[in-house]
Amino acid sequence: MVEGVFFTFGSAYEMWAFRIAVIALVSFLIGGMVLITRPQEEVVGHPKGLFLLFMAEMWERFSYYGMRALLIFYLVQHWLFSDAEASVIYGAYTALVYIAPVVGGYLADRYVGQRKAVLFGAVLLTFGHFFMAFEGDGSLGQDNPMLNVFWLALALIIVGSGFLKANISVLVGQLYSRTDIRRDPAYTIFYMGINVGAATASIICGYLGQTVGWEYGFGLAGFGMLIGLVFFVIGKPLLKGKGEPQHPERIAGGKEWLIYGAGLGMVALCWLAIQYQELVGVLLGGFGGALVAYVLAIVTFQMAYGSWKQAPTVPFFIYISSAVGLIISLIAASQGSVPAQYTAGASLLVLIGVLVQQSLSKVFHERDRIFAAMFLIIVSVVFWALFEQAGSSLNLFTDRHVDTQGVSASIFQSVNAIYIVLLAPLFAMLWQGLARKGAEPSTPMKFGLAVVQVGLGFLVLVWGAESVGINVPTPVIFIFLIYLLHTTGELCLSPVGLSAMNRLSPAHIASLVMGTWFFASATGNFAAGLIAAATGAEGVGEEAGKQLVLDVYSTVGWYAVGIGVAVMVVSPLVKKLLHLDTLRDDNVGDDLEGQAGAGLEAQEAGMHPATNPQAPGKHEENR
Repeated sequence: MVEGVFFTFGSAYEMWAFRIAVIALVSFLIGGMVLITRPQEEVVGHPKGLFLLFMAEMWERFSYYGMRALLIFYLVQHWLFSDAEASVIYGAYTALVYIAPVVGGYLADRYVGQRKAVLFGAVLLTFGHFFMAFEGDGSLGQDNPMLNVFWLALALIIVGSGFLKANISVLVGQLYSRTDIRRDPAYTIFYMGINVGAATASIICGYLGQTVGWEYGFGLAGFGMLIGLVFFVIGKPLLKGKGEPQHPERIAGGKEWLIYGAGLGMVALCWLAIQYQELVGVLLGGFGGALVAYVLAIVTFQMAYGSWKQAPTVPFFIYISSAVGLIISLIAASQGSVPAQYTAGASLLVLIGVLVQQSLSKVFHERDRIFAAMFLIIVSVVFWALFEQAGSSLNLFTDRHVDTQGVSASIFQSVNAIYIVLLAPLFAMLWQGLARKGAEPSTPMKFGLAVVQVGLGFLVLVWGAESVGINVPTPVIFIFLIYLLHTTGELCLSPVGLSAMNRLSPAHIASLVMGTWFFASATGNFAAGLIAAATGAEGVGEEAGKQLVLDVYSTVGWYAVGIGVAVMVVSPLVKKLLHLDTLRDDNVGDDLEGQAGAGLEAQEAGMHPATNPQAPGKHEENR
C-alpha cells in the first residue's frame, strides 16, 4: 500500500496513474476555460465554439466512461447479480446506448435542432449519473429498494446519450462552412476531447469507485456531467446560432414539450427493457431483421425495376414470405425455441436464394453495393461482440485472475483510449502512405484484418495465462497486449465503417442504411453480453472459473480468426460488388464531415452525421 496526499493506493503505479489523470483533466479544464473566455472571435485558428463543444463532450465522455468502468463490478459486488446475469444486463445496457442515437438524431433533425437536443440529453445524463450514486444498503443485494432507482439511472443515461451523442458531433461541423479546410483538424481536436474524457474517467472514477466507495466514483461522474452541462449553457453565444431548429413552426405553440415528453417516454421504455433484457433481444431480432429485409427489398425490387409494381411478382412474394418467416422465427428463437432456429435457417436460405437469383437475372450496381454494405455490417457484429468484452468479462477477469501490480482493475479500461490517442495518427499515415503506392487494403480486407486481430487478442491472453500456469495470476503484460490488438483492430474497422455506409448508400436510403449500421453495433453489444454470460462460473472455485473463462476466450478467439481469414479471402469478391469504376455522387455534398478523423469511438456521430462536399467522381477512400 502507498499513502498519497488524500488517498491510499494499492501501489505506486496506481498512485501515479491517478495523479497523471487528475493533472491531465485539470489541465484541459483550465486550458479550455482560458480559450473560450478570450476576447478574440477565434483562438488557435478555430472558432471558440469548437472548444466549448470540446469541453462539453470531454465531460460527457468522462461521466459515461467513468460509470462504464465500474458498472460490471457494481452489478456483481453491490447488487449481487451473478456474473452471467450482470453480463447480460451490461450487454442490454450498451446495446440500448447504441440504439438511442438513432432516435435522438431523428428528433433533432426533424424538430428541436441539435443544440436543444444536446441540452436535453445533458440534463438527462446529469440526473442519471447522480442517481447512480444512491446505492442504499449493499448487504440487501437485489432486495434493496434502491434497485429501482438504479434502473431509472441507467434508463436516463441511455436516453441522454441518445440525444447528446447523436447531435454534438454534428454541431462541430455546423461551426464551419462546407468548403472550410479547417473542418478535419476541428474534428481531430474534438475527438481528442472524447479520449481525454474516456482515459481520465476510467482511472479517476474507477479508482474512487472500487477503493473509496461506489457513491464517490459515480458521484464524480455525475459532477463531471454537470460541469459539461454548465459549460454548454453558459457558452451558448459561442455557437453563433448554430444547431437551432430548421423548421421552428413544427415545435411552435408548446409542441416542443411534446418532443421532450417523448424523450421521457423513451426513458420509461428503457427502464422496462433494462430490467427485462429479453425485450432487447426481441427488439434487435425483430426490428433489426425487418430493417435489413426492407433495405434489401428496396434495392432488389423497387430501385432495380423502377417501382414496386414493375418488380417480378413471384420472386417478390417469395422474398416477403421468407423475410416475414425469418423475423418471426428470430423473435421466437430469442425466447429459446429450438424449432424456431431451424425455421429461421430455412427462411434465411430461401431469402438468400431469391437475392442470388435476382442478382443473376438483372444487373444493378446500386443493389450490389448495398449487398456489400450488408456484408460489412454482419462482419461488424462479430467484431463488436468480441471487442465489447472489455467492459464486462475481461474487466472481471482482470480483477480476479491478473497480477495487476496493485492497480484497480477498472483503471485498465483507460488503456484502449490511450492506445487510440497514440496509434490513430500512425494508422492515418499508414493508410495514406499505402494509398500513394496503390497498396492500401480494400474496405472488406480491413474488416477482415480487424476480426483477425480481435481474435488474436484473446488467443494471446489465453496463451499467456496458460504459459505461467492456471493457478498463477496472469502477468499484466498480457492485458496490455490484448487491448493493443483490439485497438489496432478497431482502427482497421471503425474509421471506415460510417464512411463506407454513407458512400455505398443511394441518397434516399442513406439514413436507413446508417440506422442498420447502428442496429448492428447494438446487436454486437448485446451478443457481447451473451458471450460474457458464458464465462460466468460461480461456485466452481477460482482455478476452475479461470479455466472456464480461458476456454470461452480460446473458442471465440479461434472462431474470430477463422471468420476474419474467410472475410479476407472473399474480400476481392466483395470489392467487385462495390463497382468502384461506376461509383458517382448522387448528391455532391453527402460525404461525412471529419471522416479523416473519424473512428475514435464507435457511436460517434449518431444517425444523421453532417456532411461536406467533394468533387463528383470516384473516391479513393472506397478502395
